[in-house]
Amino acid sequence: MTTTYPPAQPKNPLHGVTLEAIMTALHAHFGWDELAQRISVNCFRHDPSIKSSLKFLRKTPWARDKVENLYIDMLRDIARSADS
Repeated sequence: MTTTYPPAQPKNPLHGVTLEAIMTALHAHFGWDELAQRISVNCFRHDPSIKSSLKFLRKTPWARDKVENLYIDMLRDIARSADS
């Protein structure tokens, strides 16, 4: 029996990164107030926590897409700053 594995995704910045790791990095970089300004969802505005955010984002694909895109943008900005 042959086992097939999904192809490696070296160009995908989200490959192998958990949603919890993404949220932890975004919170550390932006803080809850700025996250709430950038992505208007209640889990960032009212009594925010990583746990409540994860629960919401796992159930809400459009919000998760926005969070993942913000994470990718943050990584690009950090890389640009490092190159300067």
